[in-house]
Amino acid sequence: MRNALRALAGLILCSISIYYFLYPAVTVLNQIREESPAQSGVSDFAADIHRSIAQPFGAWARDRVETARGTELSLGDISGTEWPMFSAVYFLWSTEELDKAWVAAGDTGSPRPGIYAADAIEAAAELVVDPANASWVIRHWGESYLERENIFYRMLLIAGLTSYQSITGKVQYEPLLRQQVISLSRELDQSPHGLLDDYPGQCYPIDILPAIAVMQRAAALLEIDLGKFTERARRGFEGRMLDPATQLPSYVADPLEGIGIGPARGVGISYKLIWAKELWPETAKAWYGLYERQFVQQGTFISGVREFRKGMDAYSWLGDVDSGPILGGFGVAASAFGIAAARVNGDAALAHGLSTQAILAAWPLPSGRLLVPSLLSDLSDAPFLGETALMFVFSRPMNLPDTPAELAPAELAPAELAIAELSTPKLVYILLAIALSLGLLILFLGLRLILSTARRHRSA
Repeated sequence: MRNALRALAGLILCSISIYYFLYPAVTVLNQIREESPAQSGVSDFAADIHRSIAQPFGAWARDRVETARGTELSLGDISGTEWPMFSAVYFLWSTEELDKAWVAAGDTGSPRPGIYAADAIEAAAELVVDPANASWVIRHWGESYLERENIFYRMLLIAGLTSYQSITGKVQYEPLLRQQVISLSRELDQSPHGLLDDYPGQCYPIDILPAIAVMQRAAALLEIDLGKFTERARRGFEGRMLDPATQLPSYVADPLEGIGIGPARGVGISYKLIWAKELWPETAKAWYGLYERQFVQQGTFISGVREFRKGMDAYSWLGDVDSGPILGGFGVAASAFGIAAARVNGDAALAHGLSTQAILAAWPLPSGRLLVPSLLSDLSDAPFLGETALMFVFSRPMNLPDTPAELAPAELAPAELAIAELSTPKLVYILLAIALSLGLLILFLGLRLILSTARRHRSA
C-alpha cells in the first residue's frame, strides 16, 4: 500500500508539473513568438481564446437566463450584477471583430467564428436583453430603467444588440435597439452638459464615451444619422471636465455642473482611447500623447499603464473594483485596456510590450482555459469575465499609422514622438524561466518517486 501511495504521489506531481507549469510555459513562448502587433488586424491570441471558451460560455449564459440568477443578488454585489452583462457584451464585441476578420481573410480552412459560436452568440444576446439579469438596475431606476439615464446598462444593451445583428443579420431585437439609440442619444443631447448618471448620483464618463461610440455604430447599421449629435457630444469631455493636472477627462463627473471631480485615472483613459478615435480623431490623437507621457511606463524590465499619473505615488498599491489590483503604480485593468488603446491608436511598441506580459499573465492551460483571468473573475456569477475581457482587447484591430507622428499632437517635441523598437520586457523571460525551473523540479521529484517505488517493488 505504501508503495502504491508513493507511486500515486509521483504521478500527481508529474501531472501538476505538465498541466500547470511546463505546458503553459511552452504555450506562452509560442504565443509570444507569434504575437506581432507590427501587423494590422486582430490578434491570433483572441481567436485562440474564442475557440476555447465559445461552447462553455454559451452554456453558462443560457443557464444564467434560465435560472433567473440576477434576481437573487444584492445591489452591493458588483461582480455578480455588472460582470455578467460585461461578459456577454465582451463576447459579442469580440465575435463581431473575429468574424469580420475571417470574412476579410477569405476561406482559410479555419472554422468561421459566427458559425461555430452560433449557440453562444444567441445565448449572449438573450442574456443582454434578459429583464431578470437587469434586476439590479431596475432596483436603481424602477420600471423606467430603459427610459432615463442608466447609461452604463443601456450602453451595454445597445452594444450587445448591435454586434448581435451585425454578426447574424437577424433583426428580432432591432425595434428595441432602434428605440434605445434614438431615446438615449436624444436624452444625452438634451442634458445640460452632455453627461448622464450610471446610477442615481453616480456619473462616470468612462461609460458615456463608449455609449456615444456604440450609438454611432448602431446608427450606421440602422441607417440613422447621428452626425450632429456625435459632434455635439464632445462637450462632455472638454473644458471643466478635464483634470487640470493632466488635461485629460476626470474619472468622475458632476452632470448638473458639468465639471470633473478628482483626477483622471488610467483605467478610464485607456478605455476611452479604445473608442475616441472613431468619434473624434484629433481629440484622440491629443489625448493619446498626454496619456503616453503621463500614464505609460515602458522599460526593458516591465511595461505598464499607471492607474494614477506619474508622481502620484501614494496610490501605488491595492486598487478597487474598477481598477483591479494596483501593483507598484501599475493598474491591472488600465494595462489590459491599454493593449486595446495601443492597438486602436497604432502604438505597436506599447501594444507589443503589454501584450507579451498579458499572455504570460493569462497562463493558458491544456484545457484551453486561462488560469489567472479565470481566478480573477467571479467564479459563481461571471466565470468568463477575465477571458472575455482579454479576448476583447486582443480582438481590437491593430491600426498602424503611416508615421510615428500620428501618435501624438504636433506640438510635442520630435524626441517625444519616437516609437521604441518592439521588444518583450525582460520580466516575461525571467518569470518564464522561474516557471520552467519549478515545473522541471516538480517533474524530477515526481519521476524520482515513481522510479524509486519501482525499484523497491522489484527488490521486494
